[in-house]
Amino acid sequence: MPRRLTSILIVVALAAWPHADATGSPGSSSVLSSAEQGAATEPLVVVVNRSNPVDNLSVAELRRIFLGNRSHWATGRRITLVMRDPSEPERKTILRDVCGMNEDQLKNHFLHGLFTGEILVSPKILSTPAGVRKFIFNVPGAIGYLRVSDLDDSIKVVRIDELLPDDRGYKLRVQIQVGN
Repeated sequence: MPRRLTSILIVVALAAWPHADATGSPGSSSVLSSAEQGAATEPLVVVVNRSNPVDNLSVAELRRIFLGNRSHWATGRRITLVMRDPSEPERKTILRDVCGMNEDQLKNHFLHGLFTGEILVSPKILSTPAGVRKFIFNVPGAIGYLRVSDLDDSIKVVRIDELLPDDRGYKLRVQIQVGN
């Protein structure tokens, strides 16, 4: 009976998982073309609840968190991962630069982890920066990401490898979509 319940949960998780748009489909490259590399970018920051004592994470630690391989903060509080919709450029940046995966690989990673019990929960998917801010403000163990322009003082920015977005060498950057 427990195995049947697990199978049902996996089917439900698959049905609820957001689907990638055409730009996130297999075969599409998430690496910027040489023409796009000169395009304008904006720093993407990792954010947590203000009560979280974490001030710095390495890229390796961040990868473990965003892949669901680390489930608790050092304080013992459960980590709640917040991600944007698959169609959002912020999510694509995190997948490429932190997780080293595309959307399909991430989906398969979480499905396998949920099925085997190696991962306990899927990320919370939110569609707007305001939704991410509000969720992280209200959930002490939450972690997510936002563009610098979407920040306010209700949440805390975490250093990545001891660097903040204005520091030289900060690597998390999302391409700015310029209107035609």
